[in-house]
Amino acid sequence: MQIIDDIEIIESTPFLVSKKCKYISKIIAIFLETTTIFSALIAWYIYDYFIALATMVLIFIIVGIVRAKIRNEVIPITQIERYYNDKEIADWYTAKRICDDELEAELEKI
Repeated sequence: MQIIDDIEIIESTPFLVSKKCKYISKIIAIFLETTTIFSALIAWYIYDYFIALATMVLIFIIVGIVRAKIRNEVIPITQIERYYNDKEIADWYTAKRICDDELEAELEKI
């Protein structure tokens, strides 16, 4: 029975209740997913494909840093090593930082 006590409970990805929170989460996820490609395409259209490649690498690094900062800020320390896609990171961030008061109000109604 002592083995069961040592297992840490993994918190699941939060469920967003309101439409506003879902839209915010979707916008963050789309930003994390598509910024690299769109910035490279815009640089390719305006300049050259060498500059587009350099822009893509630079924006990939910057978005990776932003993604890691967001992930490390809101996901519990005990499960930080688990893989999270952009949608899950956006859901965690929206639930913990932006819509936290709304979730508390919804829980009180239940």
